Amino acid sequence: MSLTPPTSVPPRSPRTVSLALFVVALLVVAGIAIAGTAIVYALHPAASPGSGGSGGTSNRTVTVTDDLGRTETVPYNASRVVVLSPSIMDIMYRLGLRDHVVGVDCYAAALGGLADDYSPDQITLWNLSSSMCVQVGPSFDAETLLNQTPDLVLSSTIVSVGDVEEIQDTLGIPVVMLQPATLSGIEVDVSLVGEIFNASAAATALNGAIASGLYNATTIDASLASFPTVLVTYSVDVDGYWTFGPSTFGESLIEIAGASSISANATLPYPELSPSQVLIDDPDWIVYGTGFGLNESTYAGGPDWSDLSAVQDGNVTGINSNWLTEPDPSMVLEGLPALLAVFHPSSV
Repeated sequence: MSLTPPTSVPPRSPRTVSLALFVVALLVVAGIAIAGTAIVYALHPAASPGSGGSGGTSNRTVTVTDDLGRTETVPYNASRVVVLSPSIMDIMYRLGLRDHVVGVDCYAAALGGLADDYSPDQITLWNLSSSMCVQVGPSFDAETLLNQTPDLVLSSTIVSVGDVEEIQDTLGIPVVMLQPATLSGIEVDVSLVGEIFNASAAATALNGAIASGLYNATTIDASLASFPTVLVTYSVDVDGYWTFGPSTFGESLIEIAGASSISANATLPYPELSPSQVLIDDPDWIVYGTGFGLNESTYAGGPDWSDLSAVQDGNVTGINSNWLTEPDPSMVLEGLPALLAVFHPSSV
């Protein structure tokens, strides 16, 4: 579960236009971005059948520009791929590309291994095993990557730039970085993966579902007279509740779901709100992230929990933490409907 804040994204100003117009603009930008990104794809004959990494099976390569602006030439439709992010694994699975994946990100075995990065449901659905582990934390272990003999690595910024350079320059394995900065960026990444793996038709269909999910949310929001205030928290400790601030996917999701986050104007992207702050704001709803050892009793043990009006009124519910933190199709296709059902059940 990655909680890496988006990079190079200016704080969003307070909403000054309707949410419907905001998301329509978002979809237009997404379409332009996808079209613009597609222009950089170019297939080339490879120097040799194995070019691009050990065990390569494609005799072609494809040149792409990734989310960090890096232009990389990678094997076309690579058969042995290491995926270093649950959000990227979600895209691979939804595009029918699971058979290409031979390795995934893990923490050190003593610190949780595969289960520290992937939920039990993800491990089962995606048929992941500890034998696929590539250690990315607390430090990157190049040997565990080489054990998978990959042709290509797809990574988010869960891996540092220094480690990416080691993978490419020292190990000779191409790396494409997929770290979208906005919800529309998820669609761009879906298209990029589709182009790399000859799955453009599946990518178009998936992006259609994502765009439809966003548009449907705008039709609900357009009919609302007011937006409930909400605390969406993904972790809790004795000092308070961890939540989402400006320029985060969690905050964007809350806004599109027709709610007003009490942390929308925080000075940090992932602030911890003190009990006194939450009591003062007294949100109408509390939504807490579940999974990775967190459940209702975890949050019920939080500071001043029973004093909050939302708790007293029964306006408290949990949803899968991955839907709140991972910038992938499931955030829109699963997380957004779940939040809409909480905040506006009669409209869903």
